[in-house]
Amino acid sequence: MGVVDLEYISHPLIKENKIESRLYQKIIAAKILKNNKNTMIVAPTALGKTVIAILVAAERLHKYKNSRVLILAPSKPLALQHHQKFKEFMIVPTSCLTGDIPPKKRVELWENSRVICATPQTIESDLIRGNYSLKDVSLVVFDECHRAVGSYSYVYLASKYLEDAENPLIIGLTASPGSDKEKINEVCKNLSIDDVIIKTEKDKDVSPYFNPIETKWVKVKLDDELIRIKKLMEKSLKRRLKLLKRMDIIKNENVTKKDLLDARKELKKMLTIDSSRKLYTAISLLVASINIEHALELLETQTINALYKYLERLKKKQTKASRSLVKDIYFRKAISLVERRFMRNQEHPKLNELIKILKKEIANKNKVIVFTQFRDSVEQIHKKCQENNISSVKFYGQRGRDGEKGLSQKEQKEIIKKFKAGVYDVLISTSVAEEGIDIPAVDTVILYEPVPSEIRMIQRRGRTGRKRKGKMIVLISEGTRDEAYYWSSIRKENKMKKQLKRPIHVKFRKERKHKNKKEVVIYADSREYNSGVLRELTKLNAKIKIRSLAVADYQVSDEVGIERKTVDDFINSIIDKRLYKQAERLTEEFTRPVLILEGKNLYSRFMNPNAIRGALASIALDFNIPIIPSQSPEDTAAIIYRIAVREQLHEKREIPIRTERKPLTLREKQLYVIESLPHIGAVNAKKLLRKFGSVKNVINASEKELMKVEGIGEKIAKDIKEVTDSKFEE
Repeated sequence: MGVVDLEYISHPLIKENKIESRLYQKIIAAKILKNNKNTMIVAPTALGKTVIAILVAAERLHKYKNSRVLILAPSKPLALQHHQKFKEFMIVPTSCLTGDIPPKKRVELWENSRVICATPQTIESDLIRGNYSLKDVSLVVFDECHRAVGSYSYVYLASKYLEDAENPLIIGLTASPGSDKEKINEVCKNLSIDDVIIKTEKDKDVSPYFNPIETKWVKVKLDDELIRIKKLMEKSLKRRLKLLKRMDIIKNENVTKKDLLDARKELKKMLTIDSSRKLYTAISLLVASINIEHALELLETQTINALYKYLERLKKKQTKASRSLVKDIYFRKAISLVERRFMRNQEHPKLNELIKILKKEIANKNKVIVFTQFRDSVEQIHKKCQENNISSVKFYGQRGRDGEKGLSQKEQKEIIKKFKAGVYDVLISTSVAEEGIDIPAVDTVILYEPVPSEIRMIQRRGRTGRKRKGKMIVLISEGTRDEAYYWSSIRKENKMKKQLKRPIHVKFRKERKHKNKKEVVIYADSREYNSGVLRELTKLNAKIKIRSLAVADYQVSDEVGIERKTVDDFINSIIDKRLYKQAERLTEEFTRPVLILEGKNLYSRFMNPNAIRGALASIALDFNIPIIPSQSPEDTAAIIYRIAVREQLHEKREIPIRTERKPLTLREKQLYVIESLPHIGAVNAKKLLRKFGSVKNVINASEKELMKVEGIGEKIAKDIKEVTDSKFEE
């Protein structure tokens, strides 16, 4: 590493002697500010992308005196980390907004801060609720901007920001936007990127500040017993793949785990319209094949302990697929060999090699992170470290699994603190430490297995080489998917570099929409927040008010309440009888109720189409509720918006909000009792009460008398009498 004279950035909003002056960072910041173009910065982790964002933020806040800067990060730890950095370097009020902070407090923090670091979901929620706007935000920074695809919150926030802000500017930060040209273009389009700036460790203006990272590949051979287990599992798999090919479920036997998962997904869709035995058999074969593929992956790339635990879980499952595997002669033999090896405490040769490497690294006083994909492997590596007097600590996510608790954020923070302080020499982590964790003093990163993703490989490598020369060691089992995964990540990374070296002509800036639409107010039930509809309604300039509605999902006037159902929810509500009760409540509360049925392929579900048609007819005719079809959440939002415009702007109706249910009338109580009888919904309950006149008479009616009511057959009548006449037993 070259010698650089230490100078510091001087700016009215940046603390003195805090940010080291690096020419390439100042040039990038100056270019963004001069051109005023939305820019994506692609650079390795250690090159200080955050510092560039701070330089641009300082100047935007200085230029636009009453403006704010918003820094978005995909996780709470990363948002907190940015908050600490901006607070450390800048002299303006800075806050961090996450879902842990109550909405009212978030509004207060927003109003009193000039730099806000936050998770995107938190900001999205507050914008939908109308808690504040992005009007005075002069810069938004999207960290890990490669996530700006699909329905991720970044996509909505970028669009909303460019539409609302008076002086918008966007910066996207990433170590890798991906290798796929379409993915890169999608990210650029979703963030309205005008320019892409790429910096690498080989650039002349960067190299004096960059610590080189040495990459070393350590190949490990599987022993004879592991090879024998592998061959037995492969024989078991081959038998099933042959059958699947013969059934035309797969095209050839050379398939990946992903191919099998995709095939299963397609068959499950078919199952809703074809419940033939052949289809169930095919799904069972696919599930068994996926199980074998996973077992092979553990055998080739992980620990014997991880494989043994998986096989034990598999044996306990009472599915057709798991039972067939336990009975399979080849797979049963493989299980037996794994069990014997486990009892002998004979681990995978890769784990033994790892311990040798760790001992050497610790002897050289190096701090190490070991990455592995599976938590079972984290446990076994940690156990092996303890057996060899290696000071190590486990690090994984917050989600629990198989009765085991995850680590809370407080626990994660404490582990990192102790690791930094030197309490532990080795951090053994799942993918949770790939991004967003500030570990500056790591000398060596060890990958227990390669990962096929170039983004994850770059992120893992970026955990080292921050303060001094770094090292990455990759353990590879010879002749296994380890090798395939490694070369896949290398190919993708090279492809990404080639894609980014080519001139990228991005012209994705979105035109600001003129808000000539008149604002309407739409009340939405709080349970609708994750539907995607609220997000789309805000794009239409609707003012959303979130409430716990007693009836309906949306209310747009005193007369119109709207129930929204996806096709799946519609089917489920027929099965559990919710549909008719909800319909009745809608008609009681609103003079003009509406049902929006959202989604496609209503009849390709696991239910007789005539039953679905009957439910639709009942809603329309018995309850007088119009049914409006919708293709998607966007379509639903557009329909609700048009209804709201019609009611509020054309008819000028008020919205007395229904937050509490009306008390049940005597009639409703009677219907409620009869509806609780077997196979009796709202329609049949009315028929029974009309016929017999009272609840008592319905209960006392004989089977023959019940069967005189249209819709009550012999089976239903028999079930009703069994419930009403049978003796109650404790």
